[in-house]
Amino acid sequence: MQYDYLIVGSGIIGMTIAYELLNEDSLLKIAIIDKEDDVAKHASGRNSGVLHAGFYYTANSLKAKFTVDGNRLMKKFCNENNIFVKNTQKIVVAKDEKELEGIYELQKRAEINGVDTKVIGEEEVLKIDSNIKTYKKALFSPNTASVDPKEVCYKLRDILKEKGVDFFFNTSFEDSNLEYKYLINSAGAYADKIAQKFGLAKNYTMLPFKGIYLKYMTNKTDIKTNIYPVPNLENPFLGVHYTITNDGSIKIGPTAIPAFWRENYKGFSNFNFKEMIEIIYFETKLFIQNSFNFRKLAIEEMKNYSSKVFIQKAKDMVKNIGNDFKPIPAGIRAQLLNTKTNELVQDFLIEHGVNSTHILNAVSPAFTCSFAFAKYVVNEINQNKKEDKNVK
Repeated sequence: MQYDYLIVGSGIIGMTIAYELLNEDSLLKIAIIDKEDDVAKHASGRNSGVLHAGFYYTANSLKAKFTVDGNRLMKKFCNENNIFVKNTQKIVVAKDEKELEGIYELQKRAEINGVDTKVIGEEEVLKIDSNIKTYKKALFSPNTASVDPKEVCYKLRDILKEKGVDFFFNTSFEDSNLEYKYLINSAGAYADKIAQKFGLAKNYTMLPFKGIYLKYMTNKTDIKTNIYPVPNLENPFLGVHYTITNDGSIKIGPTAIPAFWRENYKGFSNFNFKEMIEIIYFETKLFIQNSFNFRKLAIEEMKNYSSKVFIQKAKDMVKNIGNDFKPIPAGIRAQLLNTKTNELVQDFLIEHGVNSTHILNAVSPAFTCSFAFAKYVVNEINQNKKEDKNVK
């Protein structure tokens, strides 16, 4: 059997692209392969489940373009499929005068991106959650929410199966012998490697960062809303923050600790020596050259391996919180590095080949953006197919 599309990777991006392709043409034959035994085994099932509002991103970025629509479309999908969405909201807090400037910069971005936010004073902050600490002002986001990312992915898998999509698990791209007309590479942490087999992603490599989370075990009512610090806008990480999950639990994280191989979740599980050598080479280079202040980022983040340091960062944003935190499964951020400029790629990035499309950088807020981003990718695929025909 020849498939119209072969999609590599059964994370949220691969599955929403399949979903959108079938919305355009329900008769398409689509196969999705994954080296794991089910969907969402990596970033799609190990993220915070936060549906971001879209105020962090520069106006001309794809992230800014798709977060607002992605938030709306994800909520719509969840409502149509009886998946609970918790309207957590979000408060971004400042700790000094410099971070106060960051609050106003985020508000400016929100206005440009069409995101509903407002700068509020300490009194208003305390009305929302009396436990929050901030310096003079904070940014309030009413549209931030949370869902169970695995529940979303499992529902999407079941819907796609009903629509005739064939899933092939425990099947890597190298082992697959399926026939297809067009390839869509959404392989997450290995997307660059697959793209390079097609002569693409020449100046890129994946640099993994480990996101550790801790769950608060004492009292679910101690924190009432998501609380975030003002991030360093020079890099794509948002800092350690409080997330209210959709079952009301409180967790802190994630870290952005440089990882040493692509699936460096815990201890030496999934250890890959070749990957470690390659990644250490690039991390050492970034450390020596100190591109985008990587040295400071790496040193600060490595301290987060100490739960005491990690918890203290969270404690700095509130008046009272206990010490009883328990580790929950970590995630890996498959962050693309431009090896020519030695910079982290801040935005989504895709490249096309003949009869193929490769999603090279689909990092946070990719889960939020997924349904909107999928529409864009499908449009890009259609355009690429037309250009391929013109070349022929």
